[in-house]
Amino acid sequence: MNAVFAGSFDPVTAGHEAIIRRALALFDKVYVAVGVNSEKQYMFTVQERLERIGSLFPGDSRVEPVAYSDMTADLCRRLGCRVLLRGIRNADDLAYEQTVATVNRQIAPDIETVILLADSDHQNISSTIERERIAHTQQP
Repeated sequence: MNAVFAGSFDPVTAGHEAIIRRALALFDKVYVAVGVNSEKQYMFTVQERLERIGSLFPGDSRVEPVAYSDMTADLCRRLGCRVLLRGIRNADDLAYEQTVATVNRQIAPDIETVILLADSDHQNISSTIERERIAHTQQP
């Protein structure tokens, strides 16, 4: 069984990587789906995000970075996946993911959301914090 792990991954973090590695013990293949939203400002291009994800899993055909700009449920169907993988760090993430999972279930009852809890050493890592760190380390 294959899964889709969707997000902006701007940038991909150690927490994302850990979720993907744990998911590989559960699924045959994990599509790491990089969302593209023309209304959002990203620090990294889609290509840079895809390449970074690929560089974390060199030669591992079980991890496939893909870009998408439509509904996540539509992507799952295109890829033949019945599982949407999500990672959560805390209660705030859980509340948000419950809402998203409910909407996804209404849109696509054939696709199941599977949630993995972040490891304790990754609970304080977020793409937002990583972007701030990167921005401050690049300043003169």
